[in-house]
Amino acid sequence: MGTDTVQAGAADEAGERRREQRGWYFYDWACSVYSTSVLTVFLGPYLTTVAESAADADGFVHPLGIPVRAGSFFAYCVSASVIVAILLMPLAGAAADRTGRKKPLLAAAAYVGAAATTGLFFLDGERYLLGGLLLVIANASVAVSMVVYNSYLPQIAPPEERDAVSSRGWAFGYAAGSLVLIANLVLFTGHGSFGVSEGMAVRICLASAGLWWGVFTLVPLKRLRDRRTTKATAPPVHGWRQLAATVRDMRGKPLTLAFLLAYLVYNDGIQTVISQASVYGSQELGLSQSTLITAVLMVQVLAVAGALGMGRLARTHGAKRTILGSLVAWTVTLAAGYFLPAGAPVWFFVLAAGIGLVLGGSQALSRSLFSHLVPPGKEAEYFSAYEMSDRGMSWLGPLLFGITYQLTGSYRDAIISLVAFFAIGFVLLARVPVRQAIADAGNPVPDRI
Repeated sequence: MGTDTVQAGAADEAGERRREQRGWYFYDWACSVYSTSVLTVFLGPYLTTVAESAADADGFVHPLGIPVRAGSFFAYCVSASVIVAILLMPLAGAAADRTGRKKPLLAAAAYVGAAATTGLFFLDGERYLLGGLLLVIANASVAVSMVVYNSYLPQIAPPEERDAVSSRGWAFGYAAGSLVLIANLVLFTGHGSFGVSEGMAVRICLASAGLWWGVFTLVPLKRLRDRRTTKATAPPVHGWRQLAATVRDMRGKPLTLAFLLAYLVYNDGIQTVISQASVYGSQELGLSQSTLITAVLMVQVLAVAGALGMGRLARTHGAKRTILGSLVAWTVTLAAGYFLPAGAPVWFFVLAAGIGLVLGGSQALSRSLFSHLVPPGKEAEYFSAYEMSDRGMSWLGPLLFGITYQLTGSYRDAIISLVAFFAIGFVLLARVPVRQAIADAGNPVPDRI
């Protein structure tokens, strides 16, 4: 009877874990539509067009009296959103670890971001400052929410399941992005038959991403559990003080810090490609919005297969080797992008296919690998530092992209500069002995990592 009771308890625990995992996947399903439809496809070209309509005769707008080339305004706003996120993410991570009440923090960040995204419906005419402000709020909110979301991973998946669970989460996100992009493509290409202008169609697509984000966030909020911690009575530590405390703690785990540095570098390149690809396609290659939507849709579909396929590769070759392979593919693909001929959508589709196959897997496996390097009980604190590397520190790429274009007037020069992030990231990651890093963090070392 005792054995039966233990087995029944283990089965109940496994069932509850699966239920939480399925709920966890749905936050990727909810918020990835923002990253895909808003940040990657529509907002860059549309906000650039709005800024150009407000520009002076020399092509400059003047936010706060600062002369900014209209074509660089979107990239600068992305960088500004990162600075805001940097100030907020350590605060969210500290509060989550101290209280264990992650769901209220996840809800607050998600619904502020969803509301700002929905507000993009009102971006028209010469309201480029409104668009920039809402972009900063939404992009910072999604970064803060991902701190809390990612910190659930070590709690809902044992070490042997994390590569698969993380990969499924990314796959859910890319599947949602694909589904919504199909609807976007139908509306945008057939806007006349729906009785709306092209600009109105874009604004509807932007706002619908916010509504989607808000509605589907209800699923993880229902299924995920808060876990009380012994830190609830500890004195609060906020913002940069918490980040400084986390970094000091990481000094005792230099291999975890070394992985984070490598991830910071190569992920900066990934995030910049995601946010600037549509601007490059529309402004430098002269591709239509419908072509860009189709290309990003291709990325989403292939990213689902890529995330799941690279998850399987990690089981046989290890997560580190699989990530290193993806960085080689990123470098080759991005370098090829420099030579793409203008007005040739077929070659842009080939480039999109290459990006799609490595995008989901490189991000999913990086998240699951880092989860092995986090000391028990410090999940949100460490994932706040991770998220600053994921989204929060990804300001250098957009800033470099914007400055390069401002100085040269060439998006090709801007895109080729990003190759360095992948090459340097490869070298830094290759030098990290991950098995020793996992052991130093106090976690069991998987058979293959």
